[in-house]
Amino acid sequence: MANSTLVTTFLLEGFAKSLELRILLSVLFLLVYLGSLLGNLIIIIVTTVDHTLNTPMYFFLRNLSILDMVYVSVTVPNACINSLTDHRKISVPGCAAQIFLFFFCACVEIQFLTIMSQDRSVAICKPLLYTVIMNHQFCVQMTLASLLSSLILASVHTFQTFQLSFCHSNVIPQFFCDIPSLLRLSCSDTFINQLLLFLTAIGLSFSCFVFIAISYVRILSAVLKIPVKGERGKAFSTCIPHIIVVSVFFSSAAYVYLRPPVLTLEVAKEMTLSVFYTIVPPFLNPIIYSLRNRQIKEAVKKVILRITFIFEYKRNEYL
Repeated sequence: MANSTLVTTFLLEGFAKSLELRILLSVLFLLVYLGSLLGNLIIIIVTTVDHTLNTPMYFFLRNLSILDMVYVSVTVPNACINSLTDHRKISVPGCAAQIFLFFFCACVEIQFLTIMSQDRSVAICKPLLYTVIMNHQFCVQMTLASLLSSLILASVHTFQTFQLSFCHSNVIPQFFCDIPSLLRLSCSDTFINQLLLFLTAIGLSFSCFVFIAISYVRILSAVLKIPVKGERGKAFSTCIPHIIVVSVFFSSAAYVYLRPPVLTLEVAKEMTLSVFYTIVPPFLNPIIYSLRNRQIKEAVKKVILRITFIFEYKRNEYL
């Protein structure tokens, strides 16, 4: 990597110019980050401890929560510390590692959301065939396929990005290392990189988005056939937030990654768009996919009661 670039370190942008605003935004994003970790950790614990949640739906929810904890940890803590301390430097290998991990997690996230939409579609539209279609072997195979394909894509894009030469500037107009920002800094021909991004967007992102859209159309059409209005409203209140978060995630990421490298935005707008596909999904996913779920709420209560009982027992034993 060092031979392919004239730049040995990059400089990341802070959240704002003034110290007061940097502190405010850093504290806000740290709180969102901690909320994301807490929400996802709760889901991981209850879906592991409560054996009644041993179904494909909660299998993928647990995997999504583990992924979201990694996904949000790749960018947010480092960005907040950099913004608070005004330490903006990141090494070329560090930047490459961040790009690889971020791209890997984003690709897996897209595929997990697609599989989960298929799971809900089958559960609602073909309930009698649910256990046949969404069997354990299928779930494991789809998870491994998502991880392997994302590993390959992240490796290819990271390697191809750091084959470029960066001699114009070393200031990345972003709070983390991402491919579009580096392509705009490169003084090499980025046609192959843009082509790879386009093919990935069409082959993975767009196809997954279409599949998710079809799944939710099927779900909503099935829901409209429900005679009870209360049940219909409950189903709509569950599906609509899913659709909104998925749409925001895909649209913001697509705009940032697919616009021409010559097209530049203000740093504030660039960073705002990035927040919608880096910080918002891991924070909202636990809320809209799980914590509004009655079974998850009951499982959380069971876990709290179990922990309380163990704590009281140990305390009485000690006394």
